[in-house]
Amino acid sequence: MTAPAATREAAAPRVTAVVGLLVVFELVSGFLQGSGPALVPAVQDWQSISASQAQWYMAVQFLAAAVGVPVFGRLGDLYGHRRLVRTALVCIAAGTVLVAFAPNLTVLLVGRALMGPLAALLPLEIGLVRDRLDLAGARRAVALLVGALTFGSLLGHGLAGPLLELTGGVQATLCVLAAIACACVALSYCAIPESRTRAPGRMDWAGALLLGLALVLFLGTTARGQAWGWTSPLTLGGLVLCLSLLAWWVRLEQGRPHALVDVRAVAHPRSAPYYVSAFAFGAVMLGGQAVGISYMAASTADEGYGFGLTTWEISAWGGVPYVLSFAGASLVARVAARTGYRRVLLLAFALMAAGNVGLIAGHTTLVLFVLASAVSGFGMGLALGGLPTLIAERSTPDRTASATAVYNNLKTLGGSLAGAGSAVVLGSLVVGDTDLPALAAYLTIWALSALLCVGAVILQVLTNRQTDAPAAASNRRSDTRPHSDAGTPPGA
Repeated sequence: MTAPAATREAAAPRVTAVVGLLVVFELVSGFLQGSGPALVPAVQDWQSISASQAQWYMAVQFLAAAVGVPVFGRLGDLYGHRRLVRTALVCIAAGTVLVAFAPNLTVLLVGRALMGPLAALLPLEIGLVRDRLDLAGARRAVALLVGALTFGSLLGHGLAGPLLELTGGVQATLCVLAAIACACVALSYCAIPESRTRAPGRMDWAGALLLGLALVLFLGTTARGQAWGWTSPLTLGGLVLCLSLLAWWVRLEQGRPHALVDVRAVAHPRSAPYYVSAFAFGAVMLGGQAVGISYMAASTADEGYGFGLTTWEISAWGGVPYVLSFAGASLVARVAARTGYRRVLLLAFALMAAGNVGLIAGHTTLVLFVLASAVSGFGMGLALGGLPTLIAERSTPDRTASATAVYNNLKTLGGSLAGAGSAVVLGSLVVGDTDLPALAAYLTIWALSALLCVGAVILQVLTNRQTDAPAAASNRRSDTRPHSDAGTPPGA
């Protein structure tokens, strides 16, 4: 046996342990994120805060994530993904402790802001497994990580209420979450090797500050858009200023040799369709969650539509798409091994489009409505596993975490914009002179979601035709050279 082969065999158990621990981190990450919305009413009562103040309990974490994810991703590429995973876990643990023992709203919001790096864990972990594993192993690892995140969200969504009843109070529940987060910090020092590849250059702090300002302004404006009015000078001015800052940031990044984000790579025809698809995916997945719950809670006696479900019934029926999403994310590597990742994504967006059309067709029958949600949920699971894998593989090895961080931010921005758009539609199409959304509002949102998914399918098909032809010609010219699995594999 040769020395390199012996080294690889000796390293195999360690790599397996690494993936296992990272899966635990994503499971906890999903649980913390999934339980957050369910605990908002209890936190509101505990802190004696208004509904508008409670809105910031969720929004401040999204704002912190929007700023922190690209920074953590770039620092991970520069200084090591394991180091930044540990840093992120320390921030998250400190945040959960502050939230659990917060004496007032200010400390509570600071704690939620420190939990923003939850969204940075997955990009960092993808960078680490891509560095430590071969192509097939990295694909399986990414599928496991995304599946764990999805399953953790399902558990957090479903178990937050029972945990609250079991512990007897929201503060005790938050202490349990803090203990779990602190345990992850200790686990991060067990058998996780550091990534070996380092990006050249240094941290682009000016680019990070400018991007952070633009994203905070965007998410803050959309979060307050409904209260200010979507056509008010404050809202429109905030959005215009945000676009101006983003345009300035793009010009700044193009002129820097070691930019925070390689904007030229993001805009390249081989990768741009998947970033655009990430934005559409976030709009459909994140923007549509509250809409479906609101529809199931509505009753035909009061609104003239809906199913009039209780909170427990919504948790039970609403958990079906989460389960299918977990299944799709877990199976994505196995399906892609037969079909290729590009076809998996085409299937994912086709299923999401079909699911939203099914919501329109089955909006009067609960079983059909849930079945359509399940179809869409399975497609979302495939996209959750497929999109970050493709984006990571189409980036250079020293930019994996940064590229995946951009994907994560675009997905979040898509969800934020879709949430704002949904609020406008639900507030504009109402029943008579009331403020109750009309049935047409829900049907419009589902139709727009289906169109977004169809647009993503068309974009990928057209772009793949344009990029595959030069690639095929290049392969014919170079078919005498040996192939390497380090590049983009066939069908990816």
